[in-house]
Amino acid sequence: MSATLVRIAARAPRCYRRPMPAPNLLAAVDLGSNSFHLAIGRVDDGQIYPLDSLREVVRLGAGLTADKRIDRATQVRALEAIARFGERLRGFPRQAVRAVGTNTLRVARNAPQFLREARELLGFPIEVIAGREEARLIYLGVAHSLPSGGQKRLVVDIGGGSTEFIIGTGLEPELTESLYMGCVSYSLKYFPDGRIDKQGMKAAETAARQELSGIVRTYRAAGWQEAVGSSGSARALEDILRMHGYAEDGITLDGLERLRALLIKLESADPEHLPGLRPNRAPVLPGGLAIMLAVFRELGLEHMRLSDGALRHGVLYDLLGRVRHTDMREATVAQFVRRYRVDATQVGRVQQLALRIYDALVPPAEGGEDAADDADRQMLDWAARLTEIGLSIAHAQYHKHSAYVLQNADMPGFSRMEQQRLARVVLAHRGKLSKVQDLGLEGADWTLVFALRLAALIHRSRSEAPLPPLRVSSDTAGYALELPREWLEDNPLTADALVSEAEVWKAVGMRLQVSAVSERRAAQLAKIA
Repeated sequence: MSATLVRIAARAPRCYRRPMPAPNLLAAVDLGSNSFHLAIGRVDDGQIYPLDSLREVVRLGAGLTADKRIDRATQVRALEAIARFGERLRGFPRQAVRAVGTNTLRVARNAPQFLREARELLGFPIEVIAGREEARLIYLGVAHSLPSGGQKRLVVDIGGGSTEFIIGTGLEPELTESLYMGCVSYSLKYFPDGRIDKQGMKAAETAARQELSGIVRTYRAAGWQEAVGSSGSARALEDILRMHGYAEDGITLDGLERLRALLIKLESADPEHLPGLRPNRAPVLPGGLAIMLAVFRELGLEHMRLSDGALRHGVLYDLLGRVRHTDMREATVAQFVRRYRVDATQVGRVQQLALRIYDALVPPAEGGEDAADDADRQMLDWAARLTEIGLSIAHAQYHKHSAYVLQNADMPGFSRMEQQRLARVVLAHRGKLSKVQDLGLEGADWTLVFALRLAALIHRSRSEAPLPPLRVSSDTAGYALELPREWLEDNPLTADALVSEAEVWKAVGMRLQVSAVSERRAAQLAKIA
Protein backbone atom coordinates (compact mmCIF):
# COMPACT_ATOMS: atom_id res chain seq x y z
CA MET A 1 0.00 0.00 0.00
CA SER A 2 1.37 3.41 -0.95
CA ALA A 3 0.69 6.24 1.48
CA THR A 4 0.91 9.95 0.82
CA LEU A 5 0.29 12.98 2.98
CA VAL A 6 -2.25 15.59 1.95
CA ARG A 7 -1.55 18.80 3.83
CA ILE A 8 -4.60 21.06 3.92
CA ALA A 9 -3.10 24.51 3.67
CA ALA A 10 -3.14 27.58 1.48
CA ARG A 11 -0.77 26.28 -1.13
CA ALA A 12 -1.02 25.44 -4.79
CA PRO A 13 -1.93 21.91 -5.89
CA ARG A 14 0.73 19.62 -7.26
CA CYS A 15 2.85 21.01 -10.06
CA TYR A 16 4.17 18.59 -12.62
CA ARG A 17 7.86 18.53 -13.30
CA ARG A 18 7.65 20.18 -16.68
CA PRO A 19 4.87 21.16 -19.09
CA MET A 20 4.57 19.07 -22.20
CA PRO A 21 5.17 21.14 -25.35
CA ALA A 22 2.12 21.56 -27.55
CA PRO A 23 2.36 19.18 -30.52
CA ASN A 24 2.88 20.77 -33.93
CA LEU A 25 0.98 17.97 -35.69
CA LEU A 26 -2.67 17.31 -34.89
CA ALA A 27 -4.97 14.60 -36.23
CA ALA A 28 -8.75 14.28 -36.36
CA VAL A 29 -10.70 11.09 -37.06
CA ASP A 30 -14.36 11.38 -38.14
CA LEU A 31 -16.28 8.10 -38.05
CA GLY A 32 -19.32 9.21 -40.02
CA SER A 33 -22.38 7.28 -41.11
CA ASN A 34 -21.26 7.31 -44.74
CA SER A 35 -17.50 7.88 -44.78
CA PHE A 36 -14.62 7.70 -42.33
CA HIS A 37 -12.08 10.54 -42.55
CA LEU A 38 -8.62 11.09 -41.14
CA ALA A 39 -7.20 14.62 -41.34
CA ILE A 40 -3.68 15.55 -40.24
CA GLY A 41 -2.67 19.18 -39.96
CA ARG A 42 0.45 21.16 -39.15
CA VAL A 43 0.08 23.94 -36.58
CA ASP A 44 1.77 27.20 -37.49
CA ASP A 45 1.09 30.49 -35.72
CA GLY A 46 -2.38 29.51 -34.55
CA GLN A 47 -3.47 28.14 -37.92
CA ILE A 48 -3.75 24.56 -39.11
CA TYR A 49 -2.40 23.70 -42.54
CA PRO A 50 -3.48 20.39 -44.17
CA LEU A 51 -0.70 17.85 -44.30
CA ASP A 52 -2.35 14.51 -45.05
CA SER A 53 -5.81 12.97 -45.28
CA LEU A 54 -7.41 9.58 -45.74
CA ARG A 55 -11.01 8.76 -46.66
CA GLU A 56 -12.76 5.42 -46.49
CA VAL A 57 -16.32 4.94 -47.79
CA VAL A 58 -17.65 2.56 -45.14
CA ARG A 59 -21.41 3.34 -45.08
CA LEU A 60 -21.71 2.45 -41.43
CA GLY A 61 -25.32 3.64 -41.47
CA ALA A 62 -26.21 1.16 -44.20
CA GLY A 63 -25.26 -1.65 -41.84
CA LEU A 64 -27.91 -0.77 -39.26
CA THR A 65 -30.41 -3.61 -38.91
CA ALA A 66 -34.08 -3.19 -38.07
CA ASP A 67 -33.30 -3.55 -34.36
CA LYS A 68 -30.64 -0.79 -34.55
CA ARG A 69 -27.53 -2.97 -34.55
CA ILE A 70 -24.57 -2.65 -36.89
CA ASP A 71 -24.28 -5.94 -38.77
CA ARG A 72 -21.01 -7.83 -38.52
CA ALA A 73 -20.04 -7.45 -42.20
CA THR A 74 -20.24 -3.67 -41.89
CA GLN A 75 -18.31 -3.78 -38.61
CA VAL A 76 -15.51 -5.73 -40.27
CA ARG A 77 -15.34 -3.22 -43.12
CA ALA A 78 -15.27 -0.36 -40.63
CA LEU A 79 -12.62 -1.98 -38.45
CA GLU A 80 -10.37 -2.57 -41.46
CA ALA A 81 -10.58 1.14 -42.28
CA ILE A 82 -9.87 2.10 -38.68
CA ALA A 83 -6.83 -0.20 -38.62
CA ARG A 84 -5.43 1.68 -41.62
CA PHE A 85 -5.98 4.97 -39.79
CA GLY A 86 -4.27 3.50 -36.74
CA GLU A 87 -1.22 2.62 -38.81
CA ARG A 88 -0.97 6.20 -40.08
CA LEU A 89 -1.32 7.60 -36.55
CA ARG A 90 1.33 5.38 -35.03
CA GLY A 91 3.71 7.49 -32.97
CA PHE A 92 1.31 10.39 -32.41
CA PRO A 93 0.99 11.47 -28.75
CA ARG A 94 -2.42 10.93 -27.21
CA GLN A 95 -3.16 14.64 -26.77
CA ALA A 96 -2.56 15.27 -30.50
CA VAL A 97 -5.37 13.00 -31.74
CA ARG A 98 -9.13 13.24 -31.34
CA ALA A 99 -11.52 10.68 -32.81
CA VAL A 100 -15.28 11.23 -32.91
CA GLY A 101 -18.26 9.11 -33.91
CA THR A 102 -21.55 10.55 -35.16
CA ASN A 103 -25.14 9.51 -35.78
CA THR A 104 -24.88 5.77 -36.42
CA LEU A 105 -22.73 5.31 -33.33
CA ARG A 106 -25.22 7.44 -31.40
CA VAL A 107 -28.14 5.15 -32.21
CA ALA A 108 -26.60 1.68 -32.62
CA ARG A 109 -27.34 -0.60 -29.68
CA ASN A 110 -24.11 -2.52 -30.15
CA ALA A 111 -21.95 0.60 -30.50
CA PRO A 112 -20.12 -0.03 -27.17
CA GLN A 113 -18.92 -3.45 -28.32
CA PHE A 114 -17.85 -2.07 -31.71
CA LEU A 115 -16.05 0.87 -30.11
CA ARG A 116 -14.02 -1.41 -27.86
CA GLU A 117 -12.62 -3.18 -30.92
CA ALA A 118 -12.20 0.10 -32.79
CA ARG A 119 -10.19 1.72 -29.99
CA GLU A 120 -7.77 -1.19 -29.93
CA LEU A 121 -7.11 -0.86 -33.66
CA LEU A 122 -6.96 2.93 -33.74
CA GLY A 123 -4.79 3.21 -30.65
CA PHE A 124 -6.70 6.24 -29.34
CA PRO A 125 -9.97 6.90 -27.50
CA ILE A 126 -13.10 7.36 -29.62
CA GLU A 127 -15.79 9.78 -28.46
CA VAL A 128 -19.40 9.57 -29.61
CA ILE A 129 -20.58 13.16 -29.83
CA ALA A 130 -24.14 14.46 -29.54
CA GLY A 131 -25.87 16.03 -32.52
CA ARG A 132 -25.53 19.63 -31.37
CA GLU A 133 -21.88 19.12 -30.50
CA GLU A 134 -21.40 17.75 -34.01
CA ALA A 135 -23.09 20.88 -35.34
CA ARG A 136 -20.80 23.13 -33.28
CA LEU A 137 -17.68 21.38 -34.58
CA ILE A 138 -18.92 21.50 -38.18
CA TYR A 139 -19.45 25.24 -37.87
CA LEU A 140 -15.95 25.65 -36.41
CA GLY A 141 -14.48 23.83 -39.40
CA VAL A 142 -16.52 25.78 -41.93
CA ALA A 143 -15.84 29.14 -40.28
CA HIS A 144 -12.09 28.59 -40.42
CA SER A 145 -12.29 27.71 -44.13
CA LEU A 146 -14.07 30.93 -45.16
CA PRO A 147 -12.91 34.55 -45.20
CA SER A 148 -13.48 36.23 -41.84
CA GLY A 149 -16.29 38.77 -41.76
CA GLY A 150 -19.24 40.03 -39.83
CA GLN A 151 -21.98 38.45 -41.94
CA LYS A 152 -24.31 35.91 -40.39
CA ARG A 153 -24.13 32.49 -42.00
CA LEU A 154 -26.43 29.50 -42.21
CA VAL A 155 -24.39 26.29 -42.48
CA VAL A 156 -26.04 23.06 -43.63
CA ASP A 157 -24.22 19.72 -43.46
CA ILE A 158 -26.02 16.66 -44.85
CA GLY A 159 -24.31 13.61 -43.39
CA GLY A 160 -25.02 9.93 -43.76
CA GLY A 161 -27.43 9.66 -40.83
CA SER A 162 -28.12 13.20 -39.68
CA THR A 163 -28.18 16.75 -41.01
CA GLU A 164 -26.80 19.65 -39.00
CA PHE A 165 -27.98 23.25 -39.17
CA ILE A 166 -26.01 26.12 -37.66
CA ILE A 167 -26.42 29.89 -37.71
CA GLY A 168 -23.40 31.86 -36.59
CA THR A 169 -21.26 34.92 -37.05
CA GLY A 170 -17.50 34.77 -37.41
CA LEU A 171 -16.26 31.83 -35.35
CA GLU A 172 -19.21 31.81 -32.95
CA PRO A 173 -22.27 29.57 -33.54
CA GLU A 174 -25.56 31.02 -32.30
CA LEU A 175 -28.09 28.31 -33.21
CA THR A 176 -27.22 24.63 -33.55
CA GLU A 177 -29.50 21.73 -34.43
CA SER A 178 -29.15 18.16 -35.63
CA LEU A 179 -32.02 16.39 -37.37
CA TYR A 180 -32.35 12.65 -37.85
CA MET A 181 -32.17 12.53 -41.64
CA GLY A 182 -29.19 11.68 -43.82
CA CYS A 183 -28.22 10.68 -47.32
CA VAL A 184 -27.56 7.04 -46.37
CA SER A 185 -30.70 6.46 -44.31
CA TYR A 186 -33.00 8.29 -46.79
CA SER A 187 -31.49 6.54 -49.83
CA LEU A 188 -32.03 3.13 -48.24
CA LYS A 189 -35.56 3.90 -47.10
CA TYR A 190 -37.00 5.74 -50.09
CA PHE A 191 -34.88 4.45 -52.99
CA PRO A 192 -34.40 0.72 -52.39
CA ASP A 193 -32.16 -1.02 -54.91
CA GLY A 194 -31.18 2.42 -56.23
CA ARG A 195 -34.41 2.88 -58.16
CA ILE A 196 -35.52 6.52 -58.42
CA ASP A 197 -39.08 7.45 -59.27
CA LYS A 198 -41.36 10.41 -58.73
CA GLN A 199 -43.25 8.74 -55.88
CA GLY A 200 -40.12 7.88 -53.91
CA MET A 201 -38.63 11.35 -54.40
CA LYS A 202 -41.84 13.02 -53.24
CA ALA A 203 -42.01 10.78 -50.15
CA ALA A 204 -38.38 11.53 -49.24
CA GLU A 205 -38.84 15.27 -49.69
CA THR A 206 -42.03 15.24 -47.63
CA ALA A 207 -40.34 13.35 -44.81
CA ALA A 208 -37.44 15.80 -44.80
CA ARG A 209 -39.78 18.79 -44.77
CA GLN A 210 -41.59 17.30 -41.79
CA GLU A 211 -38.26 16.92 -39.95
CA LEU A 212 -37.47 20.55 -40.74
CA SER A 213 -40.81 21.88 -39.54
CA GLY A 214 -39.65 22.02 -35.93
CA ILE A 215 -36.80 24.46 -36.61
CA VAL A 216 -37.95 26.50 -39.60
CA ARG A 217 -39.65 29.31 -37.66
CA THR A 218 -36.74 29.78 -35.25
CA TYR A 219 -34.12 29.76 -37.98
CA ARG A 220 -35.99 32.10 -40.29
CA ALA A 221 -36.54 34.51 -37.41
CA ALA A 222 -32.79 34.52 -36.69
CA GLY A 223 -31.96 35.21 -40.32
CA TRP A 224 -28.67 35.00 -42.23
CA GLN A 225 -26.80 36.80 -45.00
CA GLU A 226 -25.48 33.72 -46.81
CA ALA A 227 -26.07 29.97 -46.84
CA VAL A 228 -23.12 27.58 -46.87
CA GLY A 229 -23.07 23.85 -47.56
CA SER A 230 -20.39 21.47 -46.33
CA SER A 231 -19.36 17.81 -46.65
CA GLY A 232 -19.88 15.17 -49.30
CA SER A 233 -23.53 15.49 -50.34
CA ALA A 234 -23.26 19.23 -50.95
CA ARG A 235 -20.02 18.88 -52.92
CA ALA A 236 -21.42 16.02 -55.01
CA LEU A 237 -24.51 18.06 -55.88
CA GLU A 238 -22.41 21.09 -56.81
CA ASP A 239 -20.16 18.98 -59.07
CA ILE A 240 -23.13 17.52 -60.95
CA LEU A 241 -24.93 20.85 -61.31
CA ARG A 242 -21.80 22.50 -62.68
CA MET A 243 -21.01 19.67 -65.12
CA HIS A 244 -24.55 19.77 -66.52
CA GLY A 245 -24.65 23.55 -66.72
CA TYR A 246 -27.47 23.69 -64.18
CA ALA A 247 -25.57 26.17 -61.97
CA GLU A 248 -22.39 28.18 -62.52
CA ASP A 249 -21.29 28.32 -58.90
CA GLY A 250 -22.53 26.59 -55.78
CA ILE A 251 -26.01 25.07 -55.50
CA THR A 252 -29.21 26.71 -56.70
CA LEU A 253 -32.87 25.80 -56.28
CA ASP A 254 -33.37 25.81 -60.06
CA GLY A 255 -30.40 23.49 -60.50
CA LEU A 256 -31.68 21.06 -57.85
CA GLU A 257 -35.11 20.91 -59.48
CA ARG A 258 -33.57 20.21 -62.90
CA LEU A 259 -31.40 17.47 -61.42
CA ARG A 260 -34.46 15.98 -59.72
CA ALA A 261 -36.26 15.76 -63.04
CA LEU A 262 -33.21 14.20 -64.71
CA LEU A 263 -32.82 11.51 -62.04
CA ILE A 264 -36.49 10.54 -62.26
CA LYS A 265 -36.11 10.29 -66.04
CA LEU A 266 -32.96 8.14 -65.73
CA GLU A 267 -34.56 6.07 -62.92
CA SER A 268 -31.17 5.71 -61.19
CA ALA A 269 -28.06 7.64 -60.22
CA ASP A 270 -25.83 6.18 -62.89
CA PRO A 271 -22.33 7.73 -63.09
CA GLU A 272 -22.17 6.84 -66.79
CA HIS A 273 -25.08 9.19 -67.48
CA LEU A 274 -24.32 11.78 -64.81
CA PRO A 275 -21.01 13.55 -65.45
CA GLY A 276 -19.50 14.75 -62.17
CA LEU A 277 -20.95 11.89 -60.08
CA ARG A 278 -18.34 9.66 -58.45
CA PRO A 279 -19.28 5.96 -58.36
CA ASN A 280 -18.95 5.74 -54.56
CA ARG A 281 -21.36 8.66 -54.12
CA ALA A 282 -24.03 7.26 -56.48
CA PRO A 283 -25.85 5.00 -53.97
CA VAL A 284 -26.55 7.90 -51.58
CA LEU A 285 -27.14 10.72 -54.08
CA PRO A 286 -30.98 10.53 -54.23
CA GLY A 287 -31.37 10.74 -50.45
CA GLY A 288 -28.99 13.70 -50.29
CA LEU A 289 -30.81 15.45 -53.15
CA ALA A 290 -34.24 15.00 -51.51
CA ILE A 291 -32.97 16.45 -48.23
CA MET A 292 -31.28 19.40 -49.95
CA LEU A 293 -34.45 20.19 -51.91
CA ALA A 294 -36.46 20.17 -48.68
CA VAL A 295 -33.89 22.48 -47.04
CA PHE A 296 -34.03 24.96 -49.91
CA ARG A 297 -37.83 25.00 -49.99
CA GLU A 298 -38.48 25.14 -46.23
CA LEU A 299 -35.83 27.77 -45.53
CA GLY A 300 -36.54 29.80 -48.66
CA LEU A 301 -33.06 29.44 -50.17
CA GLU A 302 -32.18 30.31 -53.75
CA HIS A 303 -28.40 29.84 -53.61
CA MET A 304 -25.85 28.09 -51.41
CA ARG A 305 -22.09 28.45 -51.57
CA LEU A 306 -19.77 25.55 -50.69
CA SER A 307 -17.08 25.28 -48.05
CA ASP A 308 -14.14 22.91 -47.85
CA GLY A 309 -14.47 22.89 -44.07
CA ALA A 310 -16.20 19.96 -42.40
CA LEU A 311 -16.50 18.13 -39.09
CA ARG A 312 -12.93 16.82 -39.13
CA HIS A 313 -11.55 20.33 -39.59
CA GLY A 314 -13.64 21.61 -36.69
CA VAL A 315 -12.30 18.76 -34.57
CA LEU A 316 -8.75 19.84 -35.46
CA TYR A 317 -9.35 23.44 -34.41
CA ASP A 318 -11.14 22.35 -31.24
CA LEU A 319 -8.18 20.10 -30.49
CA LEU A 320 -5.82 23.01 -31.08
CA GLY A 321 -7.72 24.93 -28.41
CA ARG A 322 -7.36 22.02 -25.99
CA VAL A 323 -3.61 21.63 -26.41
CA ARG A 324 -3.21 25.39 -25.99
CA HIS A 325 -5.43 25.31 -22.90
CA THR A 326 -8.36 27.26 -24.35
CA ASP A 327 -10.68 24.30 -23.96
CA MET A 328 -14.36 24.76 -24.88
CA ARG A 329 -15.23 22.30 -22.12
CA GLU A 330 -13.73 24.63 -19.52
CA ALA A 331 -15.87 27.48 -20.83
CA THR A 332 -18.96 25.24 -20.63
CA VAL A 333 -18.26 24.29 -17.00
CA ALA A 334 -17.80 27.94 -16.05
CA GLN A 335 -21.06 28.81 -17.81
CA PHE A 336 -22.94 26.04 -15.96
CA VAL A 337 -21.60 27.30 -12.63
CA ARG A 338 -23.02 30.74 -13.46
CA ARG A 339 -26.28 29.49 -14.96
CA TYR A 340 -27.17 27.32 -11.97
CA ARG A 341 -25.97 29.90 -9.42
CA VAL A 342 -23.57 27.53 -7.76
CA ASP A 343 -21.89 28.62 -4.51
CA ALA A 344 -18.47 29.06 -6.11
CA THR A 345 -16.68 29.41 -2.77
CA GLN A 346 -17.99 26.09 -1.48
CA VAL A 347 -17.35 24.08 -4.64
CA GLY A 348 -13.92 25.72 -4.81
CA ARG A 349 -13.10 24.30 -1.39
CA VAL A 350 -14.26 20.85 -2.46
CA GLN A 351 -12.41 21.12 -5.77
CA GLN A 352 -9.08 22.02 -4.18
CA LEU A 353 -9.22 19.28 -1.56
CA ALA A 354 -10.43 16.66 -4.05
CA LEU A 355 -7.55 17.47 -6.41
CA ARG A 356 -5.00 17.26 -3.60
CA ILE A 357 -6.34 13.87 -2.56
CA TYR A 358 -6.15 12.74 -6.19
CA ASP A 359 -2.60 14.07 -6.53
CA ALA A 360 -1.61 12.13 -3.40
CA LEU A 361 -3.05 8.89 -4.76
CA VAL A 362 -2.00 9.26 -8.41
CA PRO A 363 1.63 10.34 -8.88
CA PRO A 364 2.58 12.24 -12.05
CA ALA A 365 3.33 10.18 -15.10
CA GLU A 366 6.89 9.07 -15.72
CA GLY A 367 8.87 11.93 -17.25
CA GLY A 368 6.38 14.58 -16.09
CA GLU A 369 3.37 16.03 -17.84
CA ASP A 370 1.17 19.07 -17.81
CA ALA A 371 -1.77 18.77 -15.39
CA ALA A 372 -4.15 19.68 -18.20
CA ASP A 373 -3.09 16.52 -20.04
CA ASP A 374 -4.25 14.27 -17.17
CA ALA A 375 -7.77 13.51 -18.39
CA ASP A 376 -8.83 11.84 -15.13
CA ARG A 377 -7.67 14.77 -13.01
CA GLN A 378 -9.42 17.17 -15.36
CA MET A 379 -12.64 15.15 -15.06
CA LEU A 380 -12.42 15.36 -11.26
CA ASP A 381 -11.87 19.12 -11.44
CA TRP A 382 -15.03 19.58 -13.51
CA ALA A 383 -17.09 17.14 -11.43
CA ALA A 384 -16.18 18.95 -8.20
CA ARG A 385 -17.30 22.30 -9.61
CA LEU A 386 -20.55 20.85 -10.96
CA THR A 387 -21.66 18.77 -7.96
CA GLU A 388 -24.16 21.37 -6.74
CA ILE A 389 -25.88 22.45 -9.96
CA GLY A 390 -28.83 20.27 -8.88
CA LEU A 391 -29.46 22.54 -5.87
CA SER A 392 -31.16 24.95 -8.27
CA ILE A 393 -33.85 22.27 -8.70
CA ALA A 394 -34.20 20.94 -5.15
CA HIS A 395 -32.04 20.39 -2.08
CA ALA A 396 -33.32 16.88 -1.43
CA GLN A 397 -31.39 14.37 -3.55
CA TYR A 398 -29.65 17.27 -5.30
CA HIS A 399 -26.83 15.01 -6.50
CA LYS A 400 -29.36 13.07 -8.58
CA HIS A 401 -30.63 16.31 -10.14
CA SER A 402 -27.03 17.36 -10.86
CA ALA A 403 -26.30 14.03 -12.53
CA TYR A 404 -29.48 14.22 -14.62
CA VAL A 405 -28.60 17.68 -15.92
CA LEU A 406 -25.04 16.64 -16.77
CA GLN A 407 -26.21 13.56 -18.63
CA ASN A 408 -28.93 15.27 -20.67
CA ALA A 409 -28.00 18.93 -21.16
CA ASP A 410 -26.27 20.33 -24.22
CA MET A 411 -22.67 20.81 -23.08
CA PRO A 412 -20.54 22.28 -25.90
CA GLY A 413 -17.13 20.66 -26.11
CA PHE A 414 -18.11 17.48 -24.25
CA SER A 415 -18.71 14.15 -25.93
CA ARG A 416 -21.64 12.03 -24.85
CA MET A 417 -19.30 9.62 -23.07
CA GLU A 418 -17.63 12.45 -21.19
CA GLN A 419 -21.02 13.74 -20.07
CA GLN A 420 -22.04 10.28 -18.92
CA ARG A 421 -18.81 9.90 -16.98
CA LEU A 422 -19.26 13.31 -15.36
CA ALA A 423 -22.81 12.36 -14.41
CA ARG A 424 -21.68 9.05 -12.87
CA VAL A 425 -18.97 10.65 -10.74
CA VAL A 426 -21.27 13.44 -9.56
CA LEU A 427 -24.07 10.98 -8.79
CA ALA A 428 -21.63 8.91 -6.73
CA HIS A 429 -20.25 11.80 -4.69
CA ARG A 430 -22.85 11.25 -1.97
CA GLY A 431 -25.38 8.61 -0.92
CA LYS A 432 -25.05 4.89 -1.48
CA LEU A 433 -22.43 3.65 -3.93
CA SER A 434 -24.47 0.61 -4.93
CA LYS A 435 -26.54 2.84 -7.22
CA VAL A 436 -23.52 3.49 -9.45
CA GLN A 437 -21.67 0.19 -9.12
CA ASP A 438 -23.26 -1.17 -12.29
CA LEU A 439 -23.26 2.07 -14.29
CA GLY A 440 -19.93 1.51 -15.98
CA LEU A 441 -17.49 2.95 -13.45
CA GLU A 442 -13.94 2.23 -14.60
CA GLY A 443 -10.96 1.62 -12.33
CA ALA A 444 -9.88 5.25 -12.43
CA ASP A 445 -13.44 6.39 -11.69
CA TRP A 446 -13.32 4.90 -8.21
CA THR A 447 -10.36 7.11 -7.33
CA LEU A 448 -12.26 10.16 -8.57
CA VAL A 449 -15.30 9.13 -6.55
CA PHE A 450 -13.22 8.57 -3.41
CA ALA A 451 -11.48 11.94 -3.70
CA LEU A 452 -14.74 13.78 -4.36
CA ARG A 453 -16.73 12.03 -1.62
CA LEU A 454 -14.01 12.62 0.98
CA ALA A 455 -13.60 16.30 0.01
CA ALA A 456 -17.37 16.90 0.09
CA LEU A 457 -17.69 15.12 3.46
CA ILE A 458 -14.88 17.08 5.10
CA HIS A 459 -16.23 20.38 3.77
CA ARG A 460 -19.86 19.62 4.62
CA SER A 461 -19.91 22.44 7.21
CA ARG A 462 -19.37 24.92 4.34
CA SER A 463 -17.08 26.96 6.60
CA GLU A 464 -13.58 28.37 6.48
CA ALA A 465 -12.55 26.43 9.59
CA PRO A 466 -8.93 25.22 9.38
CA LEU A 467 -8.57 21.61 8.34
CA PRO A 468 -6.08 19.07 9.64
CA PRO A 469 -3.31 17.25 7.82
CA LEU A 470 -4.47 13.89 6.59
CA ARG A 471 -2.86 10.89 4.97
CA VAL A 472 -4.51 8.90 2.20
CA SER A 473 -3.40 5.66 0.63
CA SER A 474 -4.81 2.99 -1.63
CA ASP A 475 -4.36 -0.60 -2.65
CA THR A 476 -6.36 -3.17 -4.57
CA ALA A 477 -8.76 -3.61 -1.63
CA GLY A 478 -9.68 0.03 -1.23
CA TYR A 479 -8.53 3.17 0.58
CA ALA A 480 -7.14 4.22 3.95
CA LEU A 481 -7.34 7.55 5.74
CA GLU A 482 -5.44 8.84 8.78
CA LEU A 483 -6.62 11.90 10.75
CA PRO A 484 -5.48 13.41 14.08
CA ARG A 485 -7.44 11.93 16.99
CA GLU A 486 -7.84 15.37 18.60
CA TRP A 487 -9.41 16.78 15.47
CA LEU A 488 -11.86 13.89 15.20
CA GLU A 489 -12.83 14.39 18.86
CA ASP A 490 -13.43 18.09 18.21
CA ASN A 491 -15.53 17.26 15.13
CA PRO A 492 -17.82 14.39 16.20
CA LEU A 493 -20.27 14.88 13.30
CA THR A 494 -17.49 14.39 10.78
CA ALA A 495 -16.12 11.45 12.76
CA ASP A 496 -19.53 9.75 12.69
CA ALA A 497 -19.89 10.53 9.00
CA LEU A 498 -16.55 8.82 8.30
CA VAL A 499 -17.71 5.71 10.15
CA SER A 500 -20.85 5.66 7.99
CA GLU A 501 -18.71 6.27 4.90
CA ALA A 502 -16.68 3.15 5.65
CA GLU A 503 -19.91 1.14 5.70
CA VAL A 504 -20.94 2.58 2.34
CA TRP A 505 -17.69 1.37 0.77
CA LYS A 506 -18.02 -2.01 2.49
CA ALA A 507 -21.44 -2.46 0.85
CA VAL A 508 -19.79 -2.45 -2.59
CA GLY A 509 -16.99 -4.78 -1.56
CA MET A 510 -14.31 -2.16 -0.99
CA ARG A 511 -12.51 -1.13 2.18
CA LEU A 512 -12.23 2.35 3.66
CA GLN A 513 -10.06 2.22 6.76
CA VAL A 514 -10.23 5.37 8.90
CA SER A 515 -7.56 5.69 11.60
CA ALA A 516 -7.24 8.26 14.36
CA VAL A 517 -3.58 9.02 15.01
CA SER A 518 -1.88 10.40 18.09
CA GLU A 519 -0.78 13.98 18.60
CA ARG A 520 2.79 12.85 18.03
CA ARG A 521 1.83 11.18 14.76
CA ALA A 522 -0.16 14.24 13.75
CA ALA A 523 2.87 16.40 14.48
CA GLN A 524 4.95 14.15 12.24
CA LEU A 525 2.40 14.54 9.46
CA ALA A 526 2.51 18.30 9.85
CA LYS A 527 6.32 18.20 9.79
CA ILE A 528 6.30 16.17 6.60
CA ALA A 529 3.92 18.72 5.05
